[in-house]
Amino acid sequence: MMIEDEKVLRPGIETMLGLPVSNIGAVETTSSLTNVSLWVDLDAAKQLDRFQPMLDAGKPYVAKGATFERPINYTTPWQLQPVSKI
Repeated sequence: MMIEDEKVLRPGIETMLGLPVSNIGAVETTSSLTNVSLWVDLDAAKQLDRFQPMLDAGKPYVAKGATFERPINYTTPWQLQPVSKI
């Protein structure tokens, strides 16, 4: 389902301001999906809260028994940067 959803979601998400990175993952053994996006700030991240194609895409998953964690946006108290090994 996520492969089909990409066709609808990607074009709109890619035009959103403040999105440097977005990763979608799937764990087949648990039938779990995860979406981790890095945004420049919380206001930018909240664009997905109003993105109607994303809201519509969730409905078939719920109909099949999926649950979504809320809230979907978290602030980042700290982050790791790659350490140069030179």
